[in-house]
Order: sequence, then C-alpha cells, then structure tokens
Amino acid sequence: MTTQEALFQYTLRIADTNLILAQRISEWTGHGPFLEEDLALTNIALDITGVAKSLLEYAASIENKGRSADELAYFRNDRQFYNAQITELPNGDYARTIVRQAIVDCFDYYFYTELAKSKDETLMGIAQKSIKEVTYHLRHTSSWVERFGDGTEESHNRAQQALNELWQYTGELFEMTEVDEILIKEGIAVDLNKVKEKWENHMSELLEKSTLAKPENVFMQTGSRKGIHTEHLAFILAEMQALPRMYPDAKW
Repeated sequence: MTTQEALFQYTLRIADTNLILAQRISEWTGHGPFLEEDLALTNIALDITGVAKSLLEYAASIENKGRSADELAYFRNDRQFYNAQITELPNGDYARTIVRQAIVDCFDYYFYTELAKSKDETLMGIAQKSIKEVTYHLRHTSSWVERFGDGTEESHNRAQQALNELWQYTGELFEMTEVDEILIKEGIAVDLNKVKEKWENHMSELLEKSTLAKPENVFMQTGSRKGIHTEHLAFILAEMQALPRMYPDAKW
C-alpha cells in the first residue's frame, strides 16, 4: 500500500464517521425534547456535516479519479463505508443519543487535538477548526450525561442502559491497521493509543460525576475498518442516498 492510498483510506474513514453520525443526529431535528435543545443538537449535526464535507473533498482530491465529495457520499454501498459502527446505531431515546454523542465527542476532542499536529497541512487545518466546535459539543453533551445520570431514578436508569448497550462499540474507535502504521511513520496519522488513555481518563471522570458505572469485561465489536457494519447502515444509506441516485445528474 502506498502512502497516497493509505492517506485516502484514512481520510475517508474519518469523513465517513462524521457523515453517518451527522445523519443520525439530524433525525432529531424537529423532535428534540424542547426548542433550545432541538436547535442545539441540529447545530451540532451541521458542524459535523461540515467536517465530513471538508474531509470528503480532500479524500476525492487524494484519490484523483474524478470522483467528487458528493459521489463519495452518495454512490458507495455499505461495504465501501468505513465509519465507526457506534455512529450508525439507532438513536433510541434521548439519553441514548446523548450518551453516544458524549462518547464520540470525547474521542473527537483528543483525536483532533493530536491530528492538529499532523504534517499533512489539510488534515491539520481541518483538525484545528474542528477542535473549537468539538470543545462546545463535549461540554454540552457532558452536561446532559451528568443531568441524566445524577437526575431522577428513571433518567439514571436510561443513561446506564444506554451506556451498557453502547460500550461494546467503543473499542473499535481505537483500532489501528496498516493504514495507520504507514501514516504514523510519515507523521500524518494519530497514534490512537495516546488518544485512548486520555479518553478513558476523561470518560471515567465524567461517569463518576454522573453516578454511572462503566461497563466491565465487555466484548468489543469490530469490523468497520474492513467495511463490515451492523444492519443499520444499509438503511441509513438507502434514505440518505435515495434522491441523488434517483437523479444522479441533478444540479442544485
């Protein structure tokens, strides 16, 4: 595998994770528990969509095969996507959505902090811009996790159940492949072992504040690095890609 091929896959992996997560979060638009939170979560989805767009545009330029960012987003099937599986899972209730988002926001905060040191100027620039947004996202979702966990008995139980169900998908966030090895040597990619330690410490502190118990001895799901996903991704793509595939030559 060449450095260019590795960089394309690496950029696509980050882009896909953002794209699918934004699609999931946007499902709450107009359905939030109250207006302020509806708008907050919609804005978070827009921020994440913006990151996905920038990364897909960069991936298209790296590939250099004439495909656009839109074509990468709308004309690949589920086995050609490399997003983390946690992002494709159904939203469930609001506690589940918030717990998932807090997990990903915490990862993104430390990931982008490291990626901002990349020797790849484009990835570095995207990461530096993203940190500002993710800092807000993490503060927002963390406050909600604390509110749910240390709130009523029902809110605590819902948050704990969500944590128990989602934790099995967290290990995948830190998996590294040949792609990472090649790019780490070039000073481009992030060593996810460094991110994992900071993420674990941060999550442990958050869960302690929220009176939530971190799941132990959990079998971790895997597969997204090879394009293997849950059954949910195909349904997301069917909805997301329906219009572009119906009118592939349409201009907006």
